[in-house]
Amino acid sequence: MRALDLKLLRDLRRLWAQALAIALVLACGVGILVMSYGAESALRETRATYYERNRFADIFSGATRAPEWLRDEIARIPGVARVQTRISQHAILDVPGLSDPAVGRLLSLPESGAPVMNVPTLTAGRMPAGAGVREVLVNENFAAANGFRPGDSFAVTMNGQKRAVTISGTALSPEFIYTLAPGALMPDDRRFGVIWMPRPALAAAYDLEGAFNDVSLGLARGARPEAVKDRLERLLEPYGGTGPMDRDLQTSHAFLDAELTQLRNTSRTVPPIFLVISAFLVNMVLGRLVALEREQIGLFKALGYTATAIGWHYTKLALLIGAIGVLLGWAFGLWTGRWLAGMYAQFFHFPYLVFFETPATYAVAGLSGLAAAAAGAVLGVRRAVRLRPAVAMAPPAPTRFRQSALDRAVQALGVRQTSMMILRSITRWPVRAALTVLGIATSGAVLVASLFMFDAMDELLDVSFVQTNRQDAVLDFTRSLPLSALDAVEDMPGVLAAEGALHAAARLRNGPRSRLIGIEGRPPGTALTRLFDAESRESVDPGHGIVLTGRLADHLGVRAGDTVSVELLEQDRPATPVPVTAVITQYFGLGAYMDLDRLNGLLHQAPRIDAANIATDPRRQEALFAAVKAAPAVNGISQLNQVRRAFDETISENAGMTMTVNAVLAALIAVGVVYNSARIQLSERARELASLRILGFTRGEVSYILLGELFLLTAVAIPLGWIIGRGIAEAMVASFSSDLYLIPLVIARDTYAASGLIVLAASVGSALIVRRRVDRLDLVAVMKTRE
Repeated sequence: MRALDLKLLRDLRRLWAQALAIALVLACGVGILVMSYGAESALRETRATYYERNRFADIFSGATRAPEWLRDEIARIPGVARVQTRISQHAILDVPGLSDPAVGRLLSLPESGAPVMNVPTLTAGRMPAGAGVREVLVNENFAAANGFRPGDSFAVTMNGQKRAVTISGTALSPEFIYTLAPGALMPDDRRFGVIWMPRPALAAAYDLEGAFNDVSLGLARGARPEAVKDRLERLLEPYGGTGPMDRDLQTSHAFLDAELTQLRNTSRTVPPIFLVISAFLVNMVLGRLVALEREQIGLFKALGYTATAIGWHYTKLALLIGAIGVLLGWAFGLWTGRWLAGMYAQFFHFPYLVFFETPATYAVAGLSGLAAAAAGAVLGVRRAVRLRPAVAMAPPAPTRFRQSALDRAVQALGVRQTSMMILRSITRWPVRAALTVLGIATSGAVLVASLFMFDAMDELLDVSFVQTNRQDAVLDFTRSLPLSALDAVEDMPGVLAAEGALHAAARLRNGPRSRLIGIEGRPPGTALTRLFDAESRESVDPGHGIVLTGRLADHLGVRAGDTVSVELLEQDRPATPVPVTAVITQYFGLGAYMDLDRLNGLLHQAPRIDAANIATDPRRQEALFAAVKAAPAVNGISQLNQVRRAFDETISENAGMTMTVNAVLAALIAVGVVYNSARIQLSERARELASLRILGFTRGEVSYILLGELFLLTAVAIPLGWIIGRGIAEAMVASFSSDLYLIPLVIARDTYAASGLIVLAASVGSALIVRRRVDRLDLVAVMKTRE
């Protein structure tokens, strides 16, 4: 074995603890890159394949009642490759073993067999046989949550008539990868299901023979979506068209797309933090190693070793540390990636979801890790290469010290000599101290940026379910009803209070900008629901105008006091200018709100409602549920307490794992920085510390001189980490927020305290390890070493 290679192995064995600390930090960056990039690639590829095989639609639209012959007109629109018309309704489900009324999305199956668009994939059983209502197909997650198998039965209330149906099979659909009930914020597979049934049965139940109320389009390659949507809207307008929407606005696709965006942002922002810290640590260790081995470098050069060979020797040491980190990172990425795949299996429903490891992902992550290690080695290698033999074999010139104004000020304060040594070390090597502070601060920043999500969820729940939506449930009616229907709702068992609401599909315009949206009309002075602005923490009254959420106002380019054009779609009414009363911050979706009477006035109708917000008596829930199942005018119920419970359970399930992982990652950074800094200072100041011990300083005083500097730098780094962490959190909020949800930037004091304590604990732990080496200093051996 060559002499330099043998020296390399000995150096690695001697520096194993420091090398491992660096490798672990590097492994975090590599592992997160493998996990996020690999998961995103797998999820994106799985979605694309699933969409293509099952012909997921490109454009969706609804209508009140459109004649079936209109399908041929739609098919002739330039750019349309496929058309699927169907009947879509919501209904109350009476599920055995479930006292709550569940809600079902009823979709018609064509008489010819499987749909030509949004094709469901059978997972068990078979498709329904015949044209009757006896047999249905249900989505697999609903069946699994309720313990259903082919052959089991439950009841469906369709247009006021309760009918028993039998499950012929279970299926998954690209339209319902992420399954949400109307008004829900989290999936509830026990209480919401998708039911496919033969079209004749559904048409007869809802008086839609020879008609449809839902259409899906597949576009030909090179088609112009905007032109297709404009033509489709004109065709459906006389029949109560609700306005076509792109795939991007389809609920399931939008949630899945938001997850992909989050993974992409994670792979681009988090790994660089760990890789930069790794490069910094490699630079620290290698720079000190070159300084300590000046004589050896000079001797090697005098014996004929070239500068290139010596430079490559130290580069190999850095790359070897990087290789260890890469291998650990690959293993960490594989494990966390499979854990993430399990999380996806819980929320997203694919017929197949495989977290596959592509060589490209590992190659990119590995090269990034090795590049970070090599980048950290540049300065140390450069210093080794430039050393001339005669200079290298002579001791370095001693550092010149001068008394500064700070020294005089500290002396005037009567600071102890040991503390004076700490302050002088910091002020005379300010760059090294600043880099150490920055490295430790980064660990605290990682914690703050990770843990703030729990504070954000607390704020989101408070605003959404305490300040804004105070009702226990929402009843959806089969059609709009007179305002007097609230009297019947209040007479239902267990209902303590009821407030009406009306929803109308509309297009809001401001010049060239427009947006399809559902306007919600509410009576003034409601107690169960409030228009609450999360920023001002005040309620807002729409008056004779319209209130918009912030993101919707941004889309339209309007502010409070401006005017928007409101075009109601279902009633085919002319556009009406309406003033924007206020712009408010809400955390879920895009919203537009008007006074109930004002919205009914725009519709030119007597006061009507299509939903009721209710407060209920928990002691009479069973009676209320029975009444809802029997009510012919109710086609759905959304239980807000179930939504709150789902949020709490999801956060609780993920909190322990997330906090543990984040704490470990941040602690690894702190340990890597503090431990390496302490070891380097110990090697630099071993002779000085040994001299102090011989002069009578105790072990505690000597340890205080060495470690007190690190604790002081840690104390400075913790608040700096809070500032950096808040900046990272702001960037995360900006990148993760979408039209579906807005993440509030809220960081509690407990989060700052937790991050500071974890960083401090990691620093103290790594410093205590180094202190053992101080206690074991061989004073005679150290004093024999040359400066």
